[in-house]
Amino acid sequence: MGKSCKVVVCGQAAVGKTAVLEQLLYANHVAGSEPMETLEDIYIGSIETDRGTREQVRFYDTRGLRDGMEFPRHYYSFADGFVLVYSIDSKESFKRMEALKKDIDRHRDKKEVTIVVLGNKLDKQDERRVDSNMAQNWAKTEKVRLWEVSVVDRRTLIEPFVYLASKMTQPQSKSTFPLSRNKNKGSGSADS
Repeated sequence: MGKSCKVVVCGQAAVGKTAVLEQLLYANHVAGSEPMETLEDIYIGSIETDRGTREQVRFYDTRGLRDGMEFPRHYYSFADGFVLVYSIDSKESFKRMEALKKDIDRHRDKKEVTIVVLGNKLDKQDERRVDSNMAQNWAKTEKVRLWEVSVVDRRTLIEPFVYLASKMTQPQSKSTFPLSRNKNKGSGSADS
């Protein structure tokens, strides 16, 4: 296990940020339970990456944003990753998530961060207000991965978080500069 990665989970109030974390880490979310307002909580999870290694991830569950509230700037400076959550039954929550993505891009100081987007409440298809294709096209344009999930079905939560942990802890890629040079190439000597 390498360093502990810091992931900020953010979105509009009542989109299910805490429920996603509780279900992912503890499998104990009760469907239909009343949402409770979060100020800030920290969850620590051990997630297996696609390379088979276990990585410790520290999740910062943030207060849900309401009208007129700005996202606290200190989160931008220390986060290795972000999970942006919206609810598929709320167009407003999608717009808030789009604005958060712009803020992250503007404030991250060229730091490389991994961003995943979760369209939560997939179990409420009949109340859908955010078109799935539109959301996927937005994600493609923004170069982020988007999954539609439901805390009712914990299996939908696994893949996005494995992807997140895997991407944040990727070994540094090899340099594109050649380390050894072909000594015969271009030496200009002629053997005649």
